[in-house]
Amino acid sequence: MSRIIRAMTVDGSAVAEVVDSTDIVNSAIKFHKTSPTASAALGRVLTAASLMGSRLKDKGDSLTLSFRGDGPAGMIMAVSDYFGNVKGYIENPAVDLPLKPNGKLDVSGAVGSGSMSVVRDTGLKEPVTGISEIVSGEIAEDIASYYANSEQTPTLLSLGVLVAPDLTCAGAGGVFIQLMPHADDQTVAQIEKNAASLTAVSNLIANHTSCEQLLQLALSGVPYDLFDEIDVGYKCDCSKARMLRAVKSLGRAELEKIFAEQEEVEICCRFCDKKYSFGKEILKGMK
Repeated sequence: MSRIIRAMTVDGSAVAEVVDSTDIVNSAIKFHKTSPTASAALGRVLTAASLMGSRLKDKGDSLTLSFRGDGPAGMIMAVSDYFGNVKGYIENPAVDLPLKPNGKLDVSGAVGSGSMSVVRDTGLKEPVTGISEIVSGEIAEDIASYYANSEQTPTLLSLGVLVAPDLTCAGAGGVFIQLMPHADDQTVAQIEKNAASLTAVSNLIANHTSCEQLLQLALSGVPYDLFDEIDVGYKCDCSKARMLRAVKSLGRAELEKIFAEQEEVEICCRFCDKKYSFGKEILKGMK
């Protein structure tokens, strides 16, 4: 399992969360058979969504993080529940680009320009939606920009996914720090200074750096209290009943056309690739 730990500075200036999402990203690679570049892009979005979702207020809440860029990766989406469990997909899992001059995977090139959105479903009639411009395509910078501009919350976010030669994820994770109103200037300055040590989160995790050690790096010189630890994972909640509703939404007339040509309708979950088949019996009771 992946895990999240959470802490608050003693002076109440900031809340910090750290996740080791290696298992989450490996599950996504297994389900979607992603290329290295796609693994890094989807892995970063999943990692961020897990951290963001774990801050929802009620157990029935969910958060959807989407990137709609004009790059070859197409749409990238991740959905998180209140606990930080996530599922996600990338429109083009085979996208792969040459490495950047610094030897890193070209996530920004795969994402391109466009918009990102954060949708919080809290049980109200309409979900709360925030939309922001993709500023770099590197995911972490885009989300930090969203929080700063759309929610007026200063945010430090570091994300990383290290893909091994065998195409599995060797290490993935993130550090997420948000400042509270009236944060102490000295605390803020120290956190900003510490940010330089968080530029290679995935390498640190691949070399067995724990969440607690990452938190110590992020808040070095700042007293803090660790107050929570959560086990999280890649969790798809698809079911035959849910897929049946999706199929029936096509309407009786459309389904009759399909069944005139084939015996079954097959639908595939875009999050876990599980397939569901339905025969003509589903027409019973449909208007």
